[in-house]
Amino acid sequence: MAAYEPKNILITGAAGFIASHVANRLVRNYPHYKIVVLDKLDYCSSLNNLNPSRPSPNFKFVKGDIASADLVNYLLTTESIDTIMHFAAQTHVDNSFGNSFEFTKNNIYGTHVLLEACKVTGQIRRFIHVSTDEVYGETDEDAVVGNHEASQLLPTNPYSATKAGAEMLVMAYGRSYGLPVITTRGNNVYGPNQFPEKLIPKFILLAMRGLPLPIHGDGSNVRSYLYCEDVAEAFEVVLHKGEVGHVYNIGTVKERRVIDVAKDICKLFGLDTEKVIRFVENRPFNDQRYFLDDQKLKKLGWAERTLWEEGLKKTIEWYTNNPDYWGDVAGALLPHPRMLMTPGVERHNWTDEIKSLSTSPDEAKESSTAVPAATAKSSSSAPQKASYKFLIYGRTGWIGGLLGKICEKQGIPYEYGKGRLEERSQLLQDIRNVKPSHVFNAAGVTGRPNVDWCETHKQDTIRTNVVGTLNLADVCREQGLLMINYATGCIFEYDAKHPEGSGIGFKEEDKPNFTGSYYSKTKAMVEELLQEYDNVCTLRVRMPISSDLSNPRNFITKIARYDKVVNIPNSMTILDELLPISIEMAKRDCRGIWNFTNPGVVSHNEILEMYKKYINPDFKWTNFTLEEQAKVIVAPRSNNEMDASKLKSEFPELLSIKDSLVKYVFEPNRKVPAN
Repeated sequence: MAAYEPKNILITGAAGFIASHVANRLVRNYPHYKIVVLDKLDYCSSLNNLNPSRPSPNFKFVKGDIASADLVNYLLTTESIDTIMHFAAQTHVDNSFGNSFEFTKNNIYGTHVLLEACKVTGQIRRFIHVSTDEVYGETDEDAVVGNHEASQLLPTNPYSATKAGAEMLVMAYGRSYGLPVITTRGNNVYGPNQFPEKLIPKFILLAMRGLPLPIHGDGSNVRSYLYCEDVAEAFEVVLHKGEVGHVYNIGTVKERRVIDVAKDICKLFGLDTEKVIRFVENRPFNDQRYFLDDQKLKKLGWAERTLWEEGLKKTIEWYTNNPDYWGDVAGALLPHPRMLMTPGVERHNWTDEIKSLSTSPDEAKESSTAVPAATAKSSSSAPQKASYKFLIYGRTGWIGGLLGKICEKQGIPYEYGKGRLEERSQLLQDIRNVKPSHVFNAAGVTGRPNVDWCETHKQDTIRTNVVGTLNLADVCREQGLLMINYATGCIFEYDAKHPEGSGIGFKEEDKPNFTGSYYSKTKAMVEELLQEYDNVCTLRVRMPISSDLSNPRNFITKIARYDKVVNIPNSMTILDELLPISIEMAKRDCRGIWNFTNPGVVSHNEILEMYKKYINPDFKWTNFTLEEQAKVIVAPRSNNEMDASKLKSEFPELLSIKDSLVKYVFEPNRKVPAN
């Protein structure tokens, strides 16, 4: 594909941090391009950021708001704009919790104004929309491959929600009106000129002033950081080589915990971390990890050039030489910055407020708001709860997240593991820190969005599902701990001894016979190997269902969205009933393999009939055969009945699959009045 050559580029938000580096680079490297920059000069932008470009004849600055349709249309027409690079946005997550409407106005409405102007003028040959990695939501802690460009968008805060909303508009204008759009999603960026509400410049300025470095929560949140000049080069590559209609991640696979960033800055300033770092209240929601797959952009020829140590030293040197660049920024240096863009913000001595964090390190550690939310839940009226403390892996997964909620409801202290399953030293550190009575493993690779992903990511799948699980089991045995391992029953398929409709289910001692998918192969492999560990309780989950019908991982939610479904009876797991049972199994010291399903089977059609009866009487669907299904999936799917008599014997109150569906799923969600 021939490289794209723009003539007249409009860069929005160009007096801000990232966009100014991009604008300066393009003005410098392409004197034959005309660069028009539009910025309303908000609190976090400065004309000084554009000083390198201002004397250049191919540069023009316009002060204005992208939300002004008249101004945008005027600029596109009078400047003969053929290319837009849209950076303008409110970007600070903390502020979005305080005044989310500003983010909707700037990030969604402003983008819409630009898109409509492009449609009306009909002269735009490229519209590059700058988004964020945060639209993907939280990445699983044990994920070994980052979110790729086709991953689902699951934003978790008002800022990322508005950016995802803007992306939807961009995509719609591309499809509906043929607008030549390209979207980028980037990791965190750092470097000179950044307004100090963001982590790295904030820590640098605080260190320069001899003030404490406030860390949200326990500092275990993981982020990836790219140096600003590397990011500017990435946009240069996307501008010239990016393909219309595509999304490009701009990221790095090198990750750092927030606490480690603080320690690196302290080290370069020669500061004692024990005396300087302070743990403060966390954000209302603070994603544990963002992780991007950057291979697509690398194929266009881009690569990260600046090492972390080199970039950090350059950044510190710049702020040291320009300590007053941003003027009075004391409000931005607070642990949770004030809404500086909001009129009527009370002004007071913020420096004193920052200094008030200077309590003793021991007091700071005691007041840390780390993840063990349930530790304060125990009471004298329930002394038995004090003997349990759970360490759970798979915090961002469906089952792992539900386990935490159940522990909170039952008053059981728990913490989520921070280490990766493949890293033995990290697992040992987790156990030393948490001192658990039991370990629950709900981590694993199932694929994005389904098991077909595993067929093309076999090494990643086996690394987590086999190596990681065995590693955790071995560490737990060494430490004398029981591990509850959430496995799968998708390792069997109907055969001559267990025919469909016979009521003869696979028992715990039966050998797996389904090898249709690589995911199932790895799960069967690790199950066999785990039999050498007498400290493991393996729970075979199948086609999990919960009362949360909005969850895309819910089996009912999945089939209700399909155009066609197969109609085969299967054993299934109602999580609302069975996950609390798994906690009881840990207390009872259950070990070995257990078929972790409700007794009996239910077919796809029977579930959808219930959905129609309780939820949507107008719901319709059609069936297709396994042969027809095979044409639209990569890997075959497992269908089987599992014998749950062992679990039923241990827990006689366990409901059959159909009764459990009604009690735990459909009745609580009923929208159709009962007759």
